[in-house]
Amino acid sequence: MTTPDGNKQPAPAAAHADHPGVVMPPPLVYAGGLVAGALIDQFIPIPLVDAPARWIVAGVLILIGLILAGGGTTRFRRAGTAVQPHKPSTTMVTDGVYRFSRNPIYLGLTAFYLGLAFAVNSGWVILLLPLVLVVMHYGVIRREERYLEGKFGVAYRDYKGRVRRWL
Repeated sequence: MTTPDGNKQPAPAAAHADHPGVVMPPPLVYAGGLVAGALIDQFIPIPLVDAPARWIVAGVLILIGLILAGGGTTRFRRAGTAVQPHKPSTTMVTDGVYRFSRNPIYLGLTAFYLGLAFAVNSGWVILLLPLVLVVMHYGVIRREERYLEGKFGVAYRDYKGRVRRWL
């Protein structure tokens, strides 16, 4: 930036972003694993089980996933804070499903993911789950925890001490 008299000034520093800076929205991390697994399965199939019980397992896991993710999302909305990680958190949510898990939405997405793996009968989808969880851990959860600790300080550290990350 140049002043009217020709002197150079440094550009103004960018305002600190009020969000955790996750690598991508969590549903896309899980969707990436599902799509990659399904694509690989088209060329090198690894079926899980070919039994009617597979549908029961799939249904139960999908239902658990929807309940957990839905419960977590509902608590965020009722508290008036953003669910999307690219928006600022305005308050800590520690009630409802957040009394048992710091990440019930991600726990729900994981159960849903596993349910879909059984529904499509793909071992590849399950084999890719550890990679999905590593991306979630380093690219999402740790960034969110660092952000929340910076924003809410002792209150968040106390919450972390009382409630487990997953279960």
